Amino acid sequence: MKDKHLTIALAGNPNSGKTTVFNAITGARQHVGNYPGVTVEKKTGSATHGDVRLDVVDLPGTYSLTAYSIEEVVTRNFLLDEKPDVVVDIVDSSNLERNLYLATQLMELGVPLVLAFNMSDVAASRGYNIDEEKLSELLGVPIVNTVGHKGKGISELLDAALASVGKTTSEQRYPNYGREVEPHILQLTELVEQKCSKQRSRWFAIKLLENDDETIKRLGQVCPEHIEELTLEAERIRKHIESICGDVAEIIFADRRYGFISGACTEAVTQSVERRHEHSDRIDAVMTNRYLGLPIFAILMYLVFQLTFSVGNPVVDAFDGWKGDLAGAVSGLWGESGADSVLRSLLVDGIIEGVGAVLVFTPLIMLLFLAIAFLEDSGYMARAAFVIDRLMHKIGLHGKSFIPMLIGFGCTVPAIMATRTLETRRDRLTTILVLPLMSCGARLPIYVLILGAFFPINIVLWLFGIFPVTNHALWLFLIYMIGIALAIICAKIFRGTLLKGEATPFVMELPPYRMPTIKGLAIHMWERTWLYIKKAGTIILAIVVVLWALAYWPKLGDEKRAVFEQQRTVVQAEQQADATQISDRITKIDAAEREAELEHSAIGRAGKTIAPVFKPCGFDWKISTAAIAAFAAKEVFVGQMGVLYSVGDDVDEESVDLREKLAAKYTPLIGFCIMLFCLISMPCMVTLAVTVREAGWQWAMLQVTYLTVLAWVLTTIVYQVGSRLV
Repeated sequence: MKDKHLTIALAGNPNSGKTTVFNAITGARQHVGNYPGVTVEKKTGSATHGDVRLDVVDLPGTYSLTAYSIEEVVTRNFLLDEKPDVVVDIVDSSNLERNLYLATQLMELGVPLVLAFNMSDVAASRGYNIDEEKLSELLGVPIVNTVGHKGKGISELLDAALASVGKTTSEQRYPNYGREVEPHILQLTELVEQKCSKQRSRWFAIKLLENDDETIKRLGQVCPEHIEELTLEAERIRKHIESICGDVAEIIFADRRYGFISGACTEAVTQSVERRHEHSDRIDAVMTNRYLGLPIFAILMYLVFQLTFSVGNPVVDAFDGWKGDLAGAVSGLWGESGADSVLRSLLVDGIIEGVGAVLVFTPLIMLLFLAIAFLEDSGYMARAAFVIDRLMHKIGLHGKSFIPMLIGFGCTVPAIMATRTLETRRDRLTTILVLPLMSCGARLPIYVLILGAFFPINIVLWLFGIFPVTNHALWLFLIYMIGIALAIICAKIFRGTLLKGEATPFVMELPPYRMPTIKGLAIHMWERTWLYIKKAGTIILAIVVVLWALAYWPKLGDEKRAVFEQQRTVVQAEQQADATQISDRITKIDAAEREAELEHSAIGRAGKTIAPVFKPCGFDWKISTAAIAAFAAKEVFVGQMGVLYSVGDDVDEESVDLREKLAAKYTPLIGFCIMLFCLISMPCMVTLAVTVREAGWQWAMLQVTYLTVLAWVLTTIVYQVGSRLV
């Protein structure tokens, strides 16, 4: 097998740890795309084991190969069409009977198979004692114990996979369907072999008896002249079986498969009495309690924000100071004579002040993603969806829709892609339409900028003598909760109008609680933070440079410049004023000139044009242009304000920090309105592009329209009412 190139397909149920094993095998050598013609995600990676080069494909998570969902169809078609050299079925060792159902269908399909009994440590902690050697003998396939998140058993798994390449599947033991059904399967199998194909003939026969439409289409392509004969014979046999067994064929086959699994597990698996009092069950008695579940979720979310601010704010302040020092040092390279240098303005006013205003919040982004990764890896996020399920049912959805919403706290793009796991198109569309109302990580710099500007005093209280309460964390908690509440309301409206229909039932799987590993947390935190940094260094940098150019040109004409120069000359000629008064007046004239130049620039003229639209919201032309620019990427709002208040600063020169400049210019009410508008308004262009791909143009346009109108209306109401009360 030296220098051979092989393909390994990873199959398995959702929540079996399949992706974790995929990551352990491939590391960073991964590629994500879509399967042709569908929106199901395709993950591929490469690895080397010994002298063998491996292409590893992470198939969509699925419970079976019955073509009821697009994930099942994609997985089955890949196995049939691409013919991987070996299939590794990732099995949750603590839930064998459920997970082995897919294994029985893979054995019936006749693919080279290895079973990875993953999360074997969890199975042991739950009191399961699995005789893998005995079970391997009963099933006729190799079994390897793995603990994916720790990398245990991965090398042995690859050894077993390579050893299975090229071997026949004759040793695999698939279910026997009993004396009433098995003869008919053999009868139809022989007919399939005669009329169509000898490859996988038994599997085709079973699928014909299950009346599987995808299989009928496939056989129709292979032997179109015989497909009618095969389907008629299958229908006749199916009716005969159902009349004898008293149930539909699909249920009969499923029952026999589960019976086969149960029999194997009875011989090879024992349980200790400790399983009755599992640790996870005792925790869930509190965490998912009917009355305590929601308050606990709210408290945990608040603690996430408290951690983000209490630990991250000092680091942000330090970064902000370094940014100011860097801007001063770079500006000093030109001296006083180079104040009008285009290159100096680009570097200082555009890149350092614009992109730097976004990058200084990186510590907060890292802490937020670290906290969310801990909740996800520990198993709590699944509980959060379970707790919210009762509320979601009232709006026509279910808890499974809340999982993409939770992902949306990190980024809306993967959250939209996560809606692929929802069973119906109505559920997917409803969830996609309201997902932008979840405050993604890109909005966090906006919130932190505003909170630092208008709510600088951190008053610490102790709730019940246990939980520290600071106004920054409370404001952030409030804005996140407003987004969730609006999402629920809008989802209810959509399900009652455009997307009517009953909510589909589902089973919410609760993975066991685990203590996340430091390595796993670090990887998850860095992956998301790196995307933020990379966006700041590419997309946001390009946008900020364009915005700087629009704010820098065209320059004031000589006549208008002469007016300001004449004012300075008059002030300097006054003999009665002292030096301090003259300096203060010159400073104000300089600020007025910079403001006039900014208003004369392209972005100033555009801002003045659109300002009347946003005036009811309390926004001036600077905030208005930043809000529009945020369509490119939400973080651009911060960068744009940094550019505008660097190129044209009309506040006191001592206010060197952007937050201080905003506090000197606006009121806390306007600050809150900025946060509210940025929370609700249309999503960024990347989110829009993904929405178009996943839902279509008409739904993407509906999303942009209703969010923009809703943002304007609610912000206007808050500002108009608030300005009259203050």
